[in-house]
Amino acid sequence: MKYIIEHMEEGFSEWVILEYSQIIRDVGKENLILTSLPESTTEKDIPQRLLDLGLHWTTRECVEIDGGLDFSRVCLLDPAAEVDLTPEDSSKFDYFVFGGILGSHPRIDRTGILRKKYGFAGRRLGKLQMTTDTAIRTTTRIIENKTKFENIKFLDYPEIRFNKYEATEMPFRYITDENGEPILPRGMLEHIKKDAEQSIDDLLIE
Repeated sequence: MKYIIEHMEEGFSEWVILEYSQIIRDVGKENLILTSLPESTTEKDIPQRLLDLGLHWTTRECVEIDGGLDFSRVCLLDPAAEVDLTPEDSSKFDYFVFGGILGSHPRIDRTGILRKKYGFAGRRLGKLQMTTDTAIRTTTRIIENKTKFENIKFLDYPEIRFNKYEATEMPFRYITDENGEPILPRGMLEHIKKDAEQSIDDLLIE
């Protein structure tokens, strides 16, 4: 299976770098393709950490890769879809496209651009917003591990606690590990903590 992320934004934030890095580790560099980067993008614009992991990227749209896609074999993971993804879909699709909007809060319907332009078959991953790495992790469990959506253990809006006095609530749904903790990209917890400390410092400065 191939997983495609239509990047649809300028640059790479630290959050995005950590998410994409984890996705590559999870599905393998050969199975992830980043598409629709700005036309002016060159290799020097791609974060070195992603290049070191073997990121495949292109300025072309998803439909142009691999010599052109068979639209009937493409599944668009779409929050507005009326049908949830199921294990049976593994025989129907070869490519799973994520519109670069999962993880945006509040949600922006950029996936609608792909839905209206190409008419891809749409599937939903439940009703709650996920980060991009969680959405792909959920998809792989359903499609590759043949696990039904309702049998995947999630934690909604987890509280990330840094110490006795500081915590932040994440506005997303996450898959949990064997200890019931949300699965985050490697390095994300430290990034969230650093970002929270920076926000507090900004308030103190003001």
